[in-house]
Order: sequence, then structure tokens, then C-alpha cells
Amino acid sequence: MFENKSDYITIAIIAIIIIIIGLLGFWAFSVYSSNTSTPTPIASDQPSEPETPVNNNNNDANKVANTVVANTIAEKPVINAIDSSAFAAQTGTSGGGTTSQKTYKGFVMVGYIEIPKTGIKYPILEEATKKSIETSVAILYGPGLNKPGNTVIVGHNYRNGMFFSDNYKIAVGDKIYITDSTGNRVTYIVYAAYETTPEDSEFMTRDTHGGVEISLSTCTDDSSARTIIWARAEQQ
Repeated sequence: MFENKSDYITIAIIAIIIIIIGLLGFWAFSVYSSNTSTPTPIASDQPSEPETPVNNNNNDANKVANTVVANTIAEKPVINAIDSSAFAAQTGTSGGGTTSQKTYKGFVMVGYIEIPKTGIKYPILEEATKKSIETSVAILYGPGLNKPGNTVIVGHNYRNGMFFSDNYKIAVGDKIYITDSTGNRVTYIVYAAYETTPEDSEFMTRDTHGGVEISLSTCTDDSSARTIIWARAEQQ
């Protein structure tokens, strides 16, 4: 037995202190455990934290890439396939008002060229000059569109795919369509495709023996040679 009440009080205080310390220790351990462990159910239902920003970055990159591709695809028809109605609005007159001419960006236009193999449709300008072939394809030599003889049409090879950039894809048997200023649309069949030197001009003056032919000319990617396409009008 304890000798007086002060002993009881001292023992009670010590016991309370021990209990409080124990409770505090248990609470601290619980908090520490919950902060340092990964809840398994959450991890199984959704990606863990390190994967989320990586996926978000990839999505952003994909969005940018898709935007570039979408813009390229959307712009290509505008650049490479031009609606004929765009030229009707630019029709002017010459020769005292008795003759009409279609123009494209200030240059006289004599028709259209369409090449399904490369997906282009361009106005053909009357004369090939430094400025005109920066605007479209143009006639360099010959009697004119859909006329007997060899008409040479030239176009630049640009990195963005404009004009005759994809002419290297054209093969024997492919079709080319030429529409002249009268609206006559003639189908041409490719019968030769090759590369030659920039100095070679024999293909321009070749004898077609009265046949209606065209030659397409453009430079190669490194400008060291010329890609030449020969095609003759399909017999009606």
C-alpha cells in the first residue's frame, strides 16, 4: 500500500504520460506509413504518376505533328489543284475588246495540265520566263497546246511539292490531261521518262511526224540533271 495520496497522484500522472506518449507514437507511425506507401488499388486503376506527364508530352507532340500534316494535306489541293472558276474571275480582254484572254496572277493562261499520278492541276502559262515559272508551269517551246508537233512545258522542282516536283514518279503508261484555251481536253499517254543533262535540247526539237505530243521538263532534286517526260495524244 502507498503511504499517502501523493504517491497515488504521482503514479497516475506517470501512467497518463506513458499512455499519451504511446498514442502519439502510434499516430506518428500511421501517418508515416500512409505517406510512404503506394495505394495498390489506385495504382491498378490508373497510370502511376511518372507515366502521366510523359504521355501528356507525347500527346502534345502528336498534336503538333498532326497539325503540320493536316496543314500540309489541306494546303496541297490549293497549291496543286486549282479550281477553274478562279481564273474566270480574272478574265481580261485584248485586241480592242474582240478577243478575250484568261490570266492567272497577271500572266496569260492558255490552258491546264492535270497529272493524276502526281495529283496536280495547274494553269499553263503562255510563255516561260523567270517570273512566270515562279507562278505556275509554262510553255517553253512548240506549236501550242493540243496542236501537231512537240510542245514543251517546263515547271520548277520545289521542295514543298509544287509544280513538277513529283515528275520523277511518272512512268510509261501514265496519263496526262491537257485542256487548251478552247476548252478541248486531250488525254496524253506517257511513252518515255528519263534524265538528261541540262544542256540537252534535242528532245525539244524532235520530229513527231505530225503527231500531237508534249514534253515535260524539270530539274532533278540536286539540279545536276533534267527529268524529261514524253507523252503523245491518245487516239480518239
